[in-house]
Amino acid sequence: MSEDSLLQTTRDLDAKYVLHTYNRSLAFVKGEGCRLYDTAGESYLDFTAGISVCNLGHCHPAVTAAIQAQCAQLVHCSNIFYNVNQPRLAEVISTHGIGGKVFFCNSGAEANEGLIKFARRWGSLHGGRYEIICANHCFHGRTLATLAATAKQKYREGFQPDMPGFRFAEFNDLESFRAQINEKTAAILIEAVQGEGGVHPATPEFLTGLRRLCDENNLLLLCDEVQCGMGRTGKLFAFQNYGIMPDGFSMAKAIANGLPMGAFCLKAEYADVFAPGLHGSTFGGTPLACAASLAVFETLLHGGVLESVPGKGQFLRQKLEELQARHPSIKAIRSLGLMAGLAVGELVKTIPGACQKRHLLVLTAGEDVIRLLPPLTVTEAEIEEAVAILDSAIQEAEENKGN
Repeated sequence: MSEDSLLQTTRDLDAKYVLHTYNRSLAFVKGEGCRLYDTAGESYLDFTAGISVCNLGHCHPAVTAAIQAQCAQLVHCSNIFYNVNQPRLAEVISTHGIGGKVFFCNSGAEANEGLIKFARRWGSLHGGRYEIICANHCFHGRTLATLAATAKQKYREGFQPDMPGFRFAEFNDLESFRAQINEKTAAILIEAVQGEGGVHPATPEFLTGLRRLCDENNLLLLCDEVQCGMGRTGKLFAFQNYGIMPDGFSMAKAIANGLPMGAFCLKAEYADVFAPGLHGSTFGGTPLACAASLAVFETLLHGGVLESVPGKGQFLRQKLEELQARHPSIKAIRSLGLMAGLAVGELVKTIPGACQKRHLLVLTAGEDVIRLLPPLTVTEAEIEEAVAILDSAIQEAEENKGN
């Protein structure tokens, strides 16, 4: 089948049989490092990493080898039995996180749903508390509970009534959170860096203040690390940039570099809140997913990847600041590590397409932000290549503004 007919067949089958919940254009058939290849064999520089999923790049050799080896041994067994990979992975997460114990699931939404259930279960044992305070511009998932915990109304339209029990306060405004606390409050759920909301890093004063606020009011502090975790910000988990210890945190996306995987970790003192039968998952923590994840952690922690992120992040920031000096349409740059956003106003509608035409893949976030999430294995040469394409794409968007 020719490249053109393969793409057309894919589009036709998708239109006929797949629910139209995404707006798609390209079809990719191969990935390697920071590159994706479409049905015509054309190469694209990927600064999306599957929305911060393939943090080690596409088809990383160590992860690929671990998956191939495990597939020949055991892919799945029920969680009513042990599998030897799962507790090994839990030890790594616990040791390099907050201590405590880990529950495995399949996605970020499920991991955050688990944190919500934990907060409600804990609250029921401490005076019947159940409310959780979240931040404006946050995003925690697309299940009914995590939608209710997500600030933006557009995600919830048509799915009301919202699940009760969620309040919202201003991100980076400690007093706004303090004002939302009442006798029903059980927890605060926060992203150290808001991804979907527009790449907003928390200030140190805000996150350390939330920790104190929770301690003073006997509340749980829960961190959503789904997008900003797994090395993205230069630390294994983004909250570690702030010197705080949450009571629990979620993770997913990059935890297995492309295999569906999620988890949440709770401090040891809360390990008994979930007794047998109170929570479960059919596919959570399979031997296959855990084997892939173990390879991811080994590579991040001992392969020099994590240590390289701050330097690459500074290099990316420098290049973006040079870009901003040439383009008045760039109103702000927000970044931490290799998680960056450019506020470009209404040009956000045209810049991604102009980049794709030039074989660079980027994301949007919030209302006006171009979001860059390259693999952590990206080179400085690839960063320079991406910024040069951005330069050209922004120039085109500026010239065509209003046409």
